[in-house]
Order: sequence, then structure tokens, then C-alpha cells
Amino acid sequence: MNLTKKSPENVKFMIEQITAKLKMVNVSAIDASQYNEDCYEDLHDIYTMVMKRESFSPNEMQAIVEELGNLRN
Repeated sequence: MNLTKKSPENVKFMIEQITAKLKMVNVSAIDASQYNEDCYEDLHDIYTMVMKRESFSPNEMQAIVEELGNLRN
């Protein structure tokens, strides 16, 4: 998948991968349809950071979820 191109499919893919990596229980709280391509770079930065890490502290997870919430439409 080429994540350098802004597309709704790439946004959906990144959101799904982030929620899976964070092992989020309530994935419906972060719906890919709530994000648009205007926040693509920020979302890609979060995705890249999350995918590089093996584990997260509860505080880090909370901060990531809050930032995802801030990016929503």
C-alpha cells in the first residue's frame, strides 16, 4: 500500500492499523469516516510512530487516542 498518496482508503487503512496495534477495545469510537484528507500528514505521522513501537504505556495510549480525537472532523 502506498501511503504517500492521500486517499480515503489510506486513511481507513492507517486508522485500522493504529487501533489494532493499540489493541483498542472500543474501535467504533475511532471511525475512519470521521477523518478527511486535510489531516492526512498528521495521521500519517501518528501511524508511523505507532508502527515503530512495540509497546505503549497507558499514558502514551491515552495521548495517541486524544490526538486522534483532535484530528476528527
